[in-house]
Amino acid sequence: MGIVWFLLLGLVVGLIARALMPGRQSMGIIMTMVLGVVGSFVGGFIVALVTSTRITDFNTVGIVGSIVGAIAVLFVAGLVTKKS
Repeated sequence: MGIVWFLLLGLVVGLIARALMPGRQSMGIIMTMVLGVVGSFVGGFIVALVTSTRITDFNTVGIVGSIVGAIAVLFVAGLVTKKS
């Protein structure tokens, strides 16, 4: 059940990140979920460095960090896949 919850939360984080990031991101629901999961790892790692929480803790700072991490991953992915 924990994996399903993690994937669902990753989907929500990915959707929020895509809504906040300007421009059009053409990706499906699975890639949005992957974006949210990777963003959660990146954001959770950064939050764990700054605060005394663990990466796997579920709290408000972790959610905000996950969204910021997902936006950062989306930005880097946009730079990498940008056509010149």
